[in-house]
Amino acid sequence: MITKYLADMMTKSGQSPVFETPEHYGLQYQDVTFSTLDGVELSGWLIEGGSDKVIIQSHFGVQCSRAGYTPDGKGMIKLYKKNIPFLRQAKHLVEQGYSVLMYDLRNHGNSGKGVSEYIAWGCEESHDVVAAVEYITTHPTYKNSDIGLLSICMGTSSTAFAYGLGHGLQSYPNIKALISVQPLRYLDYMSAMGIPDFLTKRVNKYNMKRGGADLSGSFFEFVPNIKIPTLVIQNKNDPWTKLTAVNEYYQLLGGDKEMMMLDLDKNRAAAYDWMGEYPQHLSDYFNKHMPSVS
Repeated sequence: MITKYLADMMTKSGQSPVFETPEHYGLQYQDVTFSTLDGVELSGWLIEGGSDKVIIQSHFGVQCSRAGYTPDGKGMIKLYKKNIPFLRQAKHLVEQGYSVLMYDLRNHGNSGKGVSEYIAWGCEESHDVVAAVEYITTHPTYKNSDIGLLSICMGTSSTAFAYGLGHGLQSYPNIKALISVQPLRYLDYMSAMGIPDFLTKRVNKYNMKRGGADLSGSFFEFVPNIKIPTLVIQNKNDPWTKLTAVNEYYQLLGGDKEMMMLDLDKNRAAAYDWMGEYPQHLSDYFNKHMPSVS
């Protein structure tokens, strides 16, 4: 049934193994766990760099984990032809004096199952972002650290939803900057794939009936609450989004902002790979807004 196939493609978990560890990159780290306010245990790595600056990375959804993306086990149709290891940019950030918290969102990697077993495109995962920030904010070593957020696709929507929660990210003045990589709404994604509106609505209705979230809502409602400096990174050749929607997200941001439009291959994942190939663009932005105090 096409409705079930599309719903599974968009919201079914279990496609996101943690395929490597920081040890492979010579990084010092701890395996950590922490819990969300709604009782989900999250699994992550706290990679040791400086004690006064921490980057929290929130990955994209469905086929990704804290380690990044691997095509292994993805069947005939693959998002990308090779591994996209997120530890490449983590290693660079550590070399620049940052510590890095990389964690699996609920229903991904080694983290626990959420209130629902289905991926919610950020509305439920927002609790995970808040829990990660709270974990660093209350950590004995890092409680006085500045925090930068590196939020990728669903990580970006989760971050925006988290700015709409009571006692959400707006409650943490230690968050100094955000890098938002390829923001994407569910409806825009389905439209860019050529899915007609009637079928998109049918898929969403089916997903809700089986216990998933209503995906028709938009995290754009909460983007004006993001008043920290934000860099938006987008591949202009990304076939799975609408650049008008990315521009709308950018215009809604409530603080200082910059846009980096990349000219990469016609593949959404090309921008995710680019981060590891050219991580100095990430550290340049964080360095500007999170100068070291040590």
